[in-house]
Amino acid sequence: MILKYVLNEQPNLDHMFHALADATRRGMLERLGRGPATVSELAQPFAMSLPAVVQHLQVLEQSGLVSTRKVGRVRTCQLEAGALQQVERWVEARRTEWERRLDRLGAYLAETDPQNDKGNKS
Repeated sequence: MILKYVLNEQPNLDHMFHALADATRRGMLERLGRGPATVSELAQPFAMSLPAVVQHLQVLEQSGLVSTRKVGRVRTCQLEAGALQQVERWVEARRTEWERRLDRLGAYLAETDPQNDKGNKS
């Protein structure tokens, strides 16, 4: 059951990490963290064409990190904060595992360190 959940979760994570790998897309996410914005508002700080901005938004939307809705001629984008929780859970699981491994390594090194030998008095 757990393996099936992890396998189902992986493709979304791949898309999310791909989306997060680009500085422009991370900048867009930071802006959307302050609230919804139109495509034009998101494009403003970037020195790129509007079609290039739209391509970045499509990657963010496909990853599930951003949703968009169109009213008339205006497309508004919104951060899907819940999607970031999936990334956070994945990173947290890795961090926890590495902390355990480093703790075990530290304990092993402390046991084998000749300077920590109680019987060794210089």
